[in-house]
Amino acid sequence: SSGINAEYGSSKIPSVNYSPRHYIVADTDTMSQNKIEQFEKDRMSGATVVISKIPRAREVGQSYVSSVLTTLYSQLLCVPHVLCARPDVLLVNGPGTCIPVCVMVFVLRVLGLCKGRIIYVESICRVKTVSLSAKILVWFADHVLVQWPHLAEGNSRCRYIGRLVS
Repeated sequence: SSGINAEYGSSKIPSVNYSPRHYIVADTDTMSQNKIEQFEKDRMSGATVVISKIPRAREVGQSYVSSVLTTLYSQLLCVPHVLCARPDVLLVNGPGTCIPVCVMVFVLRVLGLCKGRIIYVESICRVKTVSLSAKILVWFADHVLVQWPHLAEGNSRCRYIGRLVS
């Protein structure tokens, strides 16, 4: 989502150290694509940058039952993008769009086809509870990072990192 892109864009992540960069966004999320393009233009790092689009795994307010089909569809369409990228590190955030990508990277890692360390950063907007994405990824992501201390309490798989954005 574009709010998450703002968090990453203003963070101190040294993007120059990570190239090529492959972004995967929801096909209906033009705002995020525009922010990514601007972020990369401002960095002028000369890195190879690819932006791919996949369908949303789950729309806001969509029932869990119907989201199974849309998630499977999104999973199918993310396969060529992940196979092409074969990431060493996958940095993802809250929207459900990240789940199919994470599952695919995890499968490739189990098969020995990529290093694929999965780092999930919960949005700073998640103040009271962790998202459904975090509840799923806690089972197979390498790191689940939260920005509020009480979200890590009682869950040994979540790690409080403080505010990512200053």
